[in-house]
Amino acid sequence: MSNKIAALVPMRHSSERVPGKNYRMFGDAPLFHHIIGTLLRCPSIDEVLIDTDSPIIIEQATEHFPSVVIVERPEALRAGEIPMNRIIEHALAFTNADTIVQTHSTNPLLPVASIEEALRVFRDEACDSVFTVTRLQQRLWDAHTEPLNHDPNVLLRTQDLPPLFIENSCAFVFSRELITSTGSRIGSTPRMIETDPTDSLDIDEESDFIIAESVWKMRNPDAAGE
Repeated sequence: MSNKIAALVPMRHSSERVPGKNYRMFGDAPLFHHIIGTLLRCPSIDEVLIDTDSPIIIEQATEHFPSVVIVERPEALRAGEIPMNRIIEHALAFTNADTIVQTHSTNPLLPVASIEEALRVFRDEACDSVFTVTRLQQRLWDAHTEPLNHDPNVLLRTQDLPPLFIENSCAFVFSRELITSTGSRIGSTPRMIETDPTDSLDIDEESDFIIAESVWKMRNPDAAGE
């Protein structure tokens, strides 16, 4: 093994809820270009891998990101119900890195600083994995109209409620040893790092695409032609 850090971005050619989203234009470039560009700007990351079954992504990545390693996903791992951990395990054969950062093309607003902070925590703190989260402080109820995190008779301000945290899938950091020995990217001693809710926007639906692109255009008025 080595001390090398590799970033892995899995991307399928087909997507059910937002057709072709990974290579659809987002602002000034196809969607996946944004996270790849961010990863290439991270000073701690030595290597970036794209795992995909998409001929469009392979062609564009080869042209625009020649340093990126392309991992062509085998037919046996292309079904939508295949667990992500199996895809990660397959991609490990294409790098000798001991530390892996896994993220998604659908988090185009994730900044370099958040990725670097996740790597710092993994390096400096006593943990076996790191994942990003979004803070939630709202009054939550279950399907049986039972309060989950508050007492309706004690109407605390929402900002005073004990926070809960949503795994936002922006970034996971873990070792090769963890994923190969347990089949999981989150171990028994993980750490969470909070990311800004706007930076963490995830594109699952058409409305998500529109909202995230609007934020990108506000942040990049010159590149957006406005």
